[in-house]
Amino acid sequence: MKLTWLDAPESTVDRAELAKIGVLHEQLEVDPVDYQPTMDRLKSDRGYVTQDIIELRPDTPNLDGLCAKFKDEHLHTDDEVRFVLEGEGIFDLRSDGDRWIRAEVEKGDLLVVPAGLYHRFFLTDRRQIRCVRLFKDSSGWTPIYREAAAS
Repeated sequence: MKLTWLDAPESTVDRAELAKIGVLHEQLEVDPVDYQPTMDRLKSDRGYVTQDIIELRPDTPNLDGLCAKFKDEHLHTDDEVRFVLEGEGIFDLRSDGDRWIRAEVEKGDLLVVPAGLYHRFFLTDRRQIRCVRLFKDSSGWTPIYREAAAS
């Protein structure tokens, strides 16, 4: 995972900045067939009860519409967990100083964005990512957009 400050993309961000805002990152081996033991450990350790797989590709129907839901700053009342099996994506995360940390994730990255942390998500120019998602509630989560929360 590559970490930079969005307002200073030539500078790197220390992983301690992620810890300050409660973001968990691990680099894991990706076994495309047998990643379940890793997911089961994470579910047991952190209280997640269900999982699914999300896959976005250039030929995904309404890809631009789907991505539009993630591009605006929002938070969730549940953790947002992504384990990248293939492809790549970009998470912008609000730091405790209200700056954007850009986290570019790729195959093998496990990222846990804690409940209540403002963030947004984009695909890279490659426009392809496949991730395992974990949830603490079987209903999943709904984005709460910052602009809506302020009004």
